[in-house]
Amino acid sequence: MNQVRELIEIYNTEIVLGLLVAFLVLLALYLITEIRLSKLKERYNKLVQGVDGINIEDLLIKNGEEIDDLRDDVRKLNKELDSTNTKLTFAIQKVGFIRYNAFADMGSELSFSIAFLDNFLNGFIFTSIYGREQSTCYAKPIKNGKSVYPLSTEEMQAIDRAIKGETYAKSI
Repeated sequence: MNQVRELIEIYNTEIVLGLLVAFLVLLALYLITEIRLSKLKERYNKLVQGVDGINIEDLLIKNGEEIDDLRDDVRKLNKELDSTNTKLTFAIQKVGFIRYNAFADMGSELSFSIAFLDNFLNGFIFTSIYGREQSTCYAKPIKNGKSVYPLSTEEMQAIDRAIKGETYAKSI
C-alpha cells in the first residue's frame, strides 16, 4: 500500500492530467451521443407525426397494409387501362374530309365526303352530293382502308387524308 501511495504522490500531476483527459474524452463522446440521439428523435417524430398513442410497430404494419391496398388498386387500374386501350383501338380515330363540286355548273363546293376510320382502318365513308334539284347522301363500309363498293376519287382522297391524319383540305 505504501508503494501505491508513493506512486500517487510522485505522479499525482500526471494522474490528474490523465483523469482530466479521460473526462474530456468521455464528455466529447457524451455530446456526440446526445447529438445523434436528438437527430434520431427528430426522425422518429417525423415518422409518427400526427399519430397519437401508437407504437412504431403498429404504424409500420398499418403502412404496410395501406401499401398492399395501393398495389391492388394500381393493378386494377392497369387492367382497366388495358381494357380501355383495347376498346379504343376499335373507336373512330381517323377522320378525313373533302369538299368538292359534284357538278360543273354548281359552285361553293357543297358536296362532301368524310371518312371515319378506327385504328385498323375499318369504318365507313359518308358522302353527300348536292345538286340544284336534289341532294343525295349515302355511306359505304370500309375494311382495311378499302371498300367492296366502287369509290369515287373524292372518297378515295377522304380515306387517304384520314389515314395520313389530314382532317381537312380543300380539293383542287
